[in-house]
Amino acid sequence: MKRIRTEELSMPAGMHRIKITMSFPLRWVNSYILTEPDGKVTIVDPGPRTAETEQEWHEALAGLGLTLQDIHQIVLTHHHPDHLGLSGWMQQLTGVPVLMSARSREEADYMWGPGASIEVRLPEYYLLHGMPQRKTTEIKEHMQTFLSQITPLPEVTLAADGEIVRMGGKAWIAVETGGHAPGHLSFYAPESKEILCGDAVLPQISPNISLQPGSDPEPLQSYMDSLHRLNALAVERAYPGHRNPFTRFTERTAELLAHHEERLAKLTERLRESPANAYSICLYLFGDRLGTHQLRFAMSETLAHLQELIRRGVARQEQQPDGIIYFYHQ
Repeated sequence: MKRIRTEELSMPAGMHRIKITMSFPLRWVNSYILTEPDGKVTIVDPGPRTAETEQEWHEALAGLGLTLQDIHQIVLTHHHPDHLGLSGWMQQLTGVPVLMSARSREEADYMWGPGASIEVRLPEYYLLHGMPQRKTTEIKEHMQTFLSQITPLPEVTLAADGEIVRMGGKAWIAVETGGHAPGHLSFYAPESKEILCGDAVLPQISPNISLQPGSDPEPLQSYMDSLHRLNALAVERAYPGHRNPFTRFTERTAELLAHHEERLAKLTERLRESPANAYSICLYLFGDRLGTHQLRFAMSETLAHLQELIRRGVARQEQQPDGIIYFYHQ
């Protein structure tokens, strides 16, 4: 597949990108500051909470002649720790509203709220799909480190698909773009043809699409529906959650659609050869040299694609006497 060359952009007047450090392989997440007409600012996706990132925010705001008290509102594209993490801390210090979708709030509560047990349920789910116990234990321990990065969870003001959110003196339309995360919102400014796309569309890399217990049962189908929806928008400038702002947005959405169709075709050919469990297919797709964080993403992405093959009637799954689930070509 020929890769589209996405052109990097400088930021327009009244909008700033802040690279906030994170411990994941991508190294930093994009947070955006949009200046309101009265001098107050909107923060989009403040990043994960650590002592280092708290200091980064104090320094970033000071560099713009601002403090936390100049924040007017916080807007979240989705519930993942590298986007939501600092929002509760900022809200405690400022009292400002934190906007996100109802589904994102449900996902945040399910994954990180009181009594949440995703760090137990997900490794157990992987065991059923053939992952060795040693690997699932490592994933459980890794996921337990996330809690400090999203504490406290914010009190949320709900934003719905189609709702207009004013940021930086512009009207941005909330566009539900699930798949990478249930309830993910992108924000589209039709007059200036700009989009804050979170992790729905990224340049150079493909957003992770994960099947997880208790979440969207068909995440890849949701994601492809979102890409078709985004593909219909007139976008000249895109501001993603990772990597650099870019142009050629429509070409990039089409490229991502083609990427997933190619992966589905590759999986179909693999299952024609012989039945297999998801873990062995994960190694087939992504190799066996992944770190713990990357393995979790790769395993759930493999499961998302296998589920899409089942939805299309191309594959079926069957639990073996030993309890492990295998996938068969239909």
